[in-house]
Amino acid sequence: MLARLRELWTYRELIRNLVVRDLKVRYKNSSLGIAWSWLNPMLMMLVFTVVFTVMAGRSALPHFHVFVLIGILAWNFFSSSVIGATGSIVNNAHLIKKVYFPRAVLPVSIVLSNMLNFVIALPVFFILAWLSGLPLSGRVELIVWLPAVLIVQVVFTVGVGLILSTVNVFYRDTQIIMEVVMLAWFFLTPIFYPIEQVPQTAALAGLTLDLRRLVYILNPMASVISSYRDVLYYGHTIGADFFLRTVVTAVAVLLIGYAVFDRYARRFAEEV
Repeated sequence: MLARLRELWTYRELIRNLVVRDLKVRYKNSSLGIAWSWLNPMLMMLVFTVVFTVMAGRSALPHFHVFVLIGILAWNFFSSSVIGATGSIVNNAHLIKKVYFPRAVLPVSIVLSNMLNFVIALPVFFILAWLSGLPLSGRVELIVWLPAVLIVQVVFTVGVGLILSTVNVFYRDTQIIMEVVMLAWFFLTPIFYPIEQVPQTAALAGLTLDLRRLVYILNPMASVISSYRDVLYYGHTIGADFFLRTVVTAVAVLLIGYAVFDRYARRFAEEV
């Protein structure tokens, strides 16, 4: 694995060019250009805020729109990366058949491109939080924890992308199925509702389950978004044990993704 990482580093210029290409294609022929990275989450935030503070009853959370925006930004980064990475090998078949380069460059570049898009959109969150009266100045958590959470999300997302891009080479329905899966995943993740709205316990086959704990264990994105909110919304340090579990999960997914991808990468050229 270390040899593969060194090889990826050797091809860092290719990764950079692919990231730039992806960003250019995303905003090509768009009159608003990069402003869409700000408008898209803002519009989604507006819809959820209207629905859950006006139409479906008023939420008890202060600054509900800020609470929702954090989840939307983090989810958009994850969702766009997963969908893009899933098709990255198949969509670049012409490159794979002609030129040698580490195949992992393709899904990794997609994730990094969406990470930059996420970082570009963050100033909108800070401006909105400031206008809403949410104190952000002087928080050490922003300096220490925010980059750490971002790195963990990148690690987890790359792992998922490596697995799905591999599966999609052999089963082309994967990308279509994932669009449905991502929609279900969105609603199962506490993005527009706090985890406290999930029942603490649930009975299943005579067993009493800690439902909230299961949400975090079975859904790493719930842990990631909760970590973002601890730093950006609640303004306190993330629990060390909680964050460590999230890190372990992300690294485990990356290692599994790498193992799957590396095993089948040599067959990509003949399959695509």
